[in-house]
Amino acid sequence: MALGKYTRIDNRRQTTNYCSTVTIVVFVGLCLVGLWMMTSSSVVPSPKVDVPGQDKKNDVKEQVIESSGTNPEQFEDSRGDLPRDATKGDTNSNVSQGENKPNAQENQELKPENYPEVKPEEKPEKPEEKPDEGSNSDNQNDKTQSQEGKTEDLDSKKPEGELGLENVEVKSDNGGINVAEQGDSDEDSAENQSDSGDSEKKSTSDETEKKFETIETDSQSNQNGKAENGQIEEKVDQNDKKKSEKSTDGQVNNKTPSEVFPPGAHSELLNETTAQTGSWSTQAAESKNEKEAQLYNQINGYNWKLCNATAGPDYIPCLDNLQAIKSLRTTKHYEHRERHCPQEPPTCLVPLPEGYRRPIKWPKSREKIWYYNVPHTKLAQIKGHQNWVKVTGEYLTFPGGGTQFKRGALHYIDFINEAVPEIAWGKRSRVILDVGCGVASFGGFLFDRNVLTMSFAPKDEHEAQVQFALERGIPGISAVMGTKRLPFPGTVFDVVHCARCRVPWHIEGGKLLLELNRVLRPGGFFVWSATPVYLKLAEDVEIWKAMTELTKAMCWEVVSITKDKVNKVGIATYRKPVSNDCYEKRSEQQPPICEASDDPNAAWNVPLQVCMHKIPLDSQKRGSQWPEQWPIRLEKAPYWMLSSQVGVYGKPAPEDFAADYEHWKRVVSKSYLNGMGINWSTVRNVMDMRSVYGGFAAALKDLDVWVMNVITVDSPDTLPIIYERGFFGIYHDWCESFSTYPRSYDLLHADHLFSKVKKRCNLVAVVAEVDRILRPEGKLIVRDNVETINELENLVRSMQWEIRLTYSKDKEGLLCVQKSMWRPKEWETITYAIAKT
Repeated sequence: MALGKYTRIDNRRQTTNYCSTVTIVVFVGLCLVGLWMMTSSSVVPSPKVDVPGQDKKNDVKEQVIESSGTNPEQFEDSRGDLPRDATKGDTNSNVSQGENKPNAQENQELKPENYPEVKPEEKPEKPEEKPDEGSNSDNQNDKTQSQEGKTEDLDSKKPEGELGLENVEVKSDNGGINVAEQGDSDEDSAENQSDSGDSEKKSTSDETEKKFETIETDSQSNQNGKAENGQIEEKVDQNDKKKSEKSTDGQVNNKTPSEVFPPGAHSELLNETTAQTGSWSTQAAESKNEKEAQLYNQINGYNWKLCNATAGPDYIPCLDNLQAIKSLRTTKHYEHRERHCPQEPPTCLVPLPEGYRRPIKWPKSREKIWYYNVPHTKLAQIKGHQNWVKVTGEYLTFPGGGTQFKRGALHYIDFINEAVPEIAWGKRSRVILDVGCGVASFGGFLFDRNVLTMSFAPKDEHEAQVQFALERGIPGISAVMGTKRLPFPGTVFDVVHCARCRVPWHIEGGKLLLELNRVLRPGGFFVWSATPVYLKLAEDVEIWKAMTELTKAMCWEVVSITKDKVNKVGIATYRKPVSNDCYEKRSEQQPPICEASDDPNAAWNVPLQVCMHKIPLDSQKRGSQWPEQWPIRLEKAPYWMLSSQVGVYGKPAPEDFAADYEHWKRVVSKSYLNGMGINWSTVRNVMDMRSVYGGFAAALKDLDVWVMNVITVDSPDTLPIIYERGFFGIYHDWCESFSTYPRSYDLLHADHLFSKVKKRCNLVAVVAEVDRILRPEGKLIVRDNVETINELENLVRSMQWEIRLTYSKDKEGLLCVQKSMWRPKEWETITYAIAKT
């Protein structure tokens, strides 16, 4: 040992003189070269010199990062200490970083004191493993598969045909879950529309769609996939506003074992994948997209066109069939205002009004809407003095009045409650029918009393009144009391209201008032606010006399006749009987009792009858008892749902009801509210296109939305259950158009609807109808089999809608799309909808 030591010292001494000489020579040479460069008259850029040790430096750096990843917890918060520029490009490969950084910066990062500043998620990826190239590493796939085995099935108790989505494949145009909330902010509407167009180009930049598996729990993420979490949390930190959603131990918050979709932060970070490919799409991707679109159109032989109809942007196919209306033999029963659907529904798209913009959010929309969204002034001219609607600059404003409540709807609503305390708005009385609603201010302000109002009025000379209501965010349909029953079950409305609706109740044996009797609950109220109640003109006196005789013959009890001194109108309130005693004691059986075979729930295209249905007396029959008060009635199965009955999904009816509610509560809370990137503050008008028990609507009860529940004519008739819960709905056949104006709804929800409808209808026509009633930038959520999901995805792509996300598992799938502002250039003339001069 000593000999070795001294030997090394001796060798160093022997080379001292030699080293000194070499050092002096090199120093003199460098001085001469420097002097020559300083005296040179021209400046020559220094050539790029490849540093042989560069690769070694990168290797060293990579090794250091890998070693630091063995204990990720101690470095989770270190990234917040780095300057913004240092984290901006972390998702790029290490090679590109090495080429762009100065050598001094590289050397500084390689210092040992800087090692703790590097988090494991900053580990450079190999070129074939970069997240922006549309593929995951084999390790990631293996780890994801291992997580699948640990996933608890959300819908282990789900009814047949429903989809559990907690562990499914995700695909999106953007290579991840596309949940950017484009178009959800009023202030950024123009910018969001531009972004939406750009995202469509970016969406095809990857040759293959990326697929990710949902991560069920954070603990599984850390134990089974550290590299995968590295990519996830790296992207989260790029979005500064999402940093707060990450806990100090590196786990992502808001995760639960039964998640259907990733939460907001998780979803948005996956959307960052597109940005890594650059600001512009490639020519290859653009060309590929166009070829696919052309191929799709060639295969299907269909190109979208605009509907050329006299109604223009307000076209309602079943109400604007002018050819059928012209051929009517009579219109004395308002036949011309009823539905006359064409044999073949249109497959064109309704144009947008010029200057259309995103609707104003609720509740501001109750007071004002954009004029150019509903550019009609006739009603303002006719009813302006009655505070229905006024034109105020670029807005249409609604002071909250009406013909019968010029001083305000709330005062009028409270006056009714004071006159008849049993009405108890929002407790005993929850679901109301407003006949001849005008602009629906009555229903709009009943929301303040926890009351839902189904408002309807015909599409007539009172221009666009229901369209005004829908644009304001108030429920409404275009309908008329003519020759057919209203599309509602029997005995479902708690109160029926008519404020100067000008319906001739007393004519033809009281046929129209008997229709109200059909839909009104036993013990329910009819509130009639009209001139015959308080004016003494000859016509009014005659009508009042006829109404008095008719209501007495119908056994309706007069509860109150009062006059409002503020509004200077009178209100008469009647109550439907709760037993058959009065019917049996009548001296004359007029109006007659309906035949026992007459089903009061049959309402789809059924002619009106001049008769009354008996009151159910069996305590287990619907209508024999009043529902529970709101909100208890929402969650409690109706008393007439018996265990001996089999529910829609095969369980005993009460269990079926409860299972459906629990299912939709999970789906809505775990998925729709948090995992789809939907800004629910922009959602007001919602339609469940194929409701069953109303579970979807019930799950949304805490939001400022209302839901139109649709029971298709070929589905089990569960609509009475929905009303019993305190919601409303309507019967409909989706092979025809819905009785509403274009651009009525912010969100449509379809659970296994399209796979059933396409067996009977032209799917293209149904999609065209969806486009008609959905507002631009509105959302469509579809749950169906994979085959149908793929068909729908292709169709909405051809309309240039944004595919926000798609899921699939076990031949079941989910699709969430957003309607765009795009309209085709070509026109298709709808001959039966053109008025001939």
